[in-house]
Amino acid sequence: MRPRGLPVDAKNQKRPAGEVHIIPERCKGCCFCIEFCPKKVLEQSPEFNYHGYHPPRVSNPDACVQCSMCEMICPEFAIFTTAARSGPAESQEMQSPPSGEGDARSSDGE
Repeated sequence: MRPRGLPVDAKNQKRPAGEVHIIPERCKGCCFCIEFCPKKVLEQSPEFNYHGYHPPRVSNPDACVQCSMCEMICPEFAIFTTAARSGPAESQEMQSPPSGEGDARSSDGE
């Protein structure tokens, strides 16, 4: 029997990255999102929203794994997560045409 711990292929797995988006004016300050976040990404903000509540703020953005627990627990739908944006190098690679394909188009058109 194997001891509990990391999976055998843990080194090959990528951790999902997410971004937390807060709509402060919808928040009623219940702090459910702060309490139930498994990675402790959120904290209570010192600022007030329009209704006089302290909305959450993102204190540890790199820890978010886009589990969406904050989304599910929020009674006012004031918070949601999205997949983290890719870096500029990755987005440039995706936009450039495969090698040779761009040259064929330019030579046919001239």
